[in-house]
Amino acid sequence: MTNQSDSIILIGPMGSGKTSTGRILAKEMDFDFFDTDEEVVERTGVSIAYIFDVEGETGFRHREHQALMKFLDNDNVVIATGGGIITNDESRAIIRSHKRVVYLKTSIEKQIERATVSEKRPLLIDTDPASKLQELMLTREPLYEEISDIKIDTDERKPSEIALEIIDRLR
Repeated sequence: MTNQSDSIILIGPMGSGKTSTGRILAKEMDFDFFDTDEEVVERTGVSIAYIFDVEGETGFRHREHQALMKFLDNDNVVIATGGGIITNDESRAIIRSHKRVVYLKTSIEKQIERATVSEKRPLLIDTDPASKLQELMLTREPLYEEISDIKIDTDERKPSEIALEIIDRLR
């Protein structure tokens, strides 16, 4: 596994900017960028929504964990994780063991604005997004808080600004 000091793991709810911020952060640091959701889709050849339909959330979280483990075998990486990766005990323990875990916090209102209902957001399909996001935040926020080293509010901020703050705070 990689030296824990050279990987950066971004956690937070859907719509917090993990992927867009992660891409910029990786470029600024001359690191490789990986996204667990993108890896699961690439490995399976199907959408996240399809995996949820066929294998359920548990099956998806297992695949997500495998993607995380693959990425941690690399040096100098920024990893954007799915919003629910922290609900998998194994994934949460692995993430917690790293020294540069960044929690991108965002309000429910911003999540609704940014996270449109789509195949990329299966937990928002056929439900009231505001209610579902509130429910997810109640259970997930304590887990994000517990394992993060740095917390950054992303509301009203551009991914480039967030990336620069991460770099400043990691120094």
